[in-house]
Amino acid sequence: MSSVDFLAQEKIWFDKPRYDEAERRFYERINGSSQPTKDVGANSILQDIARARENIQKSLAGSSSSVADQGELVSRIKSLELENQSLHKVVDDLRAALSKLECRVAVLEKSPAAVTPAPTPSIPYTNGTTVQQKSSAPVKEEEEEEEEDDDDIDLFGSDEDEEAEKLKEQRLKEYAEKKAKKPGIIAKSSILLDVKPWDDETDMAKLEECVRSVQADGLLWGTSKLVPVGYGIKKLQIACVVEDDKVGTDMLEEEITKFEDFVQSVDVAAFNKI
Repeated sequence: MSSVDFLAQEKIWFDKPRYDEAERRFYERINGSSQPTKDVGANSILQDIARARENIQKSLAGSSSSVADQGELVSRIKSLELENQSLHKVVDDLRAALSKLECRVAVLEKSPAAVTPAPTPSIPYTNGTTVQQKSSAPVKEEEEEEEEDDDDIDLFGSDEDEEAEKLKEQRLKEYAEKKAKKPGIIAKSSILLDVKPWDDETDMAKLEECVRSVQADGLLWGTSKLVPVGYGIKKLQIACVVEDDKVGTDMLEEEITKFEDFVQSVDVAAFNKI
């Protein structure tokens, strides 16, 4: 038989010390004696335990608040990272747009001006109307008539004949009067202009309307067309006939560039005397 089995069968009073302690306290209370030193020490221990528990609770509460602060700090850091990524994306988009704009400007600066021949006598407008250009044939006919008149005048008559001298003077006077009455030849030029817009979103129909709104004495607008430049941008190429004494290229460029919402620059592609 083992010792454990023996103790299990033996009738032993294991709680005797507890009952003895309870009996001692009972008699002490009856006798009215003061609390022993041992109870005082136990009370102080209980107070220390209570304080320790209170301190533990306070530390746990502080640790929970610090954990909450750490969670808020982490959320702020994440929001700052997202904002930083969005700012990086905006900067990259701006750089791409700037490089694209630089390429367009370089293409516009390097594109050669197209040289086209002078407009034909019949100059069609883009709106369907036509304007007949004056031909230089009447000028040649006037010159031939003047030469015939010069042949009819006898400038070398006989000095001995007074009547011939008077006739000569009279015809010279008539010839001078006739030359004074005839209008002088008007010098004209045919000009081809390249009008460049700002970008591919510019309304080219409105741009052409603005260009044709420039009116002056001695200015006649002619045909026009859109010429591709690059990156979807098209320039307006428009012809006009001007009187040299009344209208010049500087005046045309100054008036057209006033429409700064549509026009970037104006270049003279061709200039021919008529």
